[in-house]
This record gives sequence, structure tokens and C-alpha cells, in this order.
Amino acid sequence: MTESAKPALFGSIVGWWRRERVHRGYFGSLGRLPVLAWEFVRDSLPSRRQQRYGDVDYDWDYRVDTTAATVDWRNRLLGLLHSPYQPTDPALFHGLLAELKIDFRKFVFVDIGSGKGRVLLMAAEYPFRRIIGIELLPALHRIAEENIRKYKSASRQCFEIEALCDDAREFRFPPDPLVVYLFNPLPEAGLRELLSNLEGSLQQTPRPVYVIYHNPLHEAAVAGCKWLTIQKRTASAIIAGNRWERTPKI
Repeated sequence: MTESAKPALFGSIVGWWRRERVHRGYFGSLGRLPVLAWEFVRDSLPSRRQQRYGDVDYDWDYRVDTTAATVDWRNRLLGLLHSPYQPTDPALFHGLLAELKIDFRKFVFVDIGSGKGRVLLMAAEYPFRRIIGIELLPALHRIAEENIRKYKSASRQCFEIEALCDDAREFRFPPDPLVVYLFNPLPEAGLRELLSNLEGSLQQTPRPVYVIYHNPLHEAAVAGCKWLTIQKRTASAIIAGNRWERTPKI
């Protein structure tokens, strides 16, 4: 995605309005406008920014910038219209990957809505074939690229990380076994489109895939995929796998 093609604020507002009208109707959408405005104003208060600095321990440890506290007002507003940026807690992430019980060397890791790239860096502590992040907002994408460049860790096992600035709904999944990470990155319609694209990729090249859905606000979109089976539920996530698991593992 070029700088000129970055999400426009007005276009994002129009897109949000259309999605809300489909989901809530005209008057329900009108009622959401002051709620959205209040969420933005509340999130702009100094006290809220101070709270967002609560996620900064990871950044101190690795000398990177993945905190939500430094996201500017424009990208916070765009986040409310698309999906707010929030970095994943390291302990939660490692706990979710521990549930997979797979040979990571055979899998490509894909983070949909990769933001500033914290999940990409944490995934690098596992021996994935490679790691790919997809982020819609160019400002966050540029920070992710800088974080990848600066990142150093004695426990790093994967050195092939690619950050892409693009619309996740248009992403073409690589023909490898996949671990797909979702931290509620899309509205329901967009998530269904992404999952449909993933299904099409699996039909073209059958292979194992795991979907980790953190903060699963639209769990029904995953549960409605007949080609996926929910294998694990935690307090904050679901893990689903495709029917490949009924055949011998690769």
C-alpha cells in the first residue's frame, strides 16, 4: 500500500457508517455516534494515556516501541473506526502458542493486524519457517519495520520476518502450513471475508492451519466455518484448527 493509498479519515468514517447501518439500522447507528465520540475523547485524557503505558515493560526489555500509549490521535481514531491498536501481553501470547503442540519449523506464522509488530517479535522466539505481519495503517507499519530492524534477543529462533502494509482482506496466504493470529483485527464482515479467502487457499493447497483468535468478539464467524473446529477455549481466546488434523500430521 502506498502512502497515497493510506486509509482516509473521511472514507473510514463512511465505511464505519455503512457497516453500522447494516448491523444496527439507521437509528441504531446514530446512537453509536456519540458513544464512539466519547470513547475517543476518554481515550485522549492524560489519565488514559498513563494507563496505556502499563504495557511498556516489553519495550524496555527489548528497546522497541510497541506500546499503545504513543499512537497519535489520527491513528487512534482510525483504530476506533477499524480496530483499535492494542499490543498482546507476552505471557498470554506464549501461553496460547504452548497450546498448539506443533512442530513450529513446519509452519509460517501470520499476524493479521500486526500494528507496531510486537507479536511478530514474540513469534520470532519460535523456529517458524517465516513470520508475516499485515497492517492497514502506514504509520503503525513503519514503526513495526523499525522495531524489526532494531530487535535483538538471545532467544530469537526465526530471522525471516516480513511486515506488509495492506488490507488483510486482500492478503494472499502463502501455500505453507499456517498459524494465523487474530487480535480482533477486523469487523465481522471483514473477518468473514478473510476466513473465506483462507478457506479458498486451503482448497487450492490442502495443508494444516491453526487460527488463534484473541479477544474473539466475532466468534460466530469462526464457529460458522465448517472447515474449522474450535479445539481450545481460554479466558481470552479461542484456538481453531482445520480438518487436516484428522489425517496423519505432516
